[in-house]
Amino acid sequence: MGEPLSEAGLDTIFRTARTYNGYTDAPVTEADIRAIYNLLKMGPTSANQHPARFVWLLSQEGKNKLADCATGTNPDKIRKAPAAVVIGMDWNFHEHLPDLFPHTDAKSWFEGEGALEKRKEHAFRNSSLQGAYFIIAARALGFDTGPMSGFDNAKVDEAFFPGQPHVKSNFISTLGHGDPSTIFDRSPRPEFERFNRVG
Repeated sequence: MGEPLSEAGLDTIFRTARTYNGYTDAPVTEADIRAIYNLLKMGPTSANQHPARFVWLLSQEGKNKLADCATGTNPDKIRKAPAAVVIGMDWNFHEHLPDLFPHTDAKSWFEGEGALEKRKEHAFRNSSLQGAYFIIAARALGFDTGPMSGFDNAKVDEAFFPGQPHVKSNFISTLGHGDPSTIFDRSPRPEFERFNRVG
């Protein structure tokens, strides 16, 4: 059983952490994104599926390419960020289950009639979890994120997953050290009684 995080740790990950619209000039390196990935990969997915496919964009060329797929005010946020990432999902994640979940023949669970729709459902659910783990891991390591859904999925898929019709984008995010001047006051969070019940 793990020990509870300190109050400062809870603040870093949840209570005072924010979604940033802009960042300082502090860089994000390949070593940084490897550290983030090596932490987020430890989060649970169903049968250890790991369907998320991450495309990390550190170059200006890569960020510009993603910005061209975004809408509203997001293109400018992406171009100016130290880094960005595409969180995709692989509908053929089951091909990797023999080594990722070797305890049983899990690959066969996702084959046969109706298997593609089943894989799509699992890929979306578990890549969304992995995207959340990315946010938590980045915050835990001292970074900030700007997750967003304001983009054209088809354009992102064509730009970053060419020739891979089984890999689709889920959502995208910027990454860096947040500039507090780019955010507004935190939006209200609902009290427990509003959206919860105890059985």
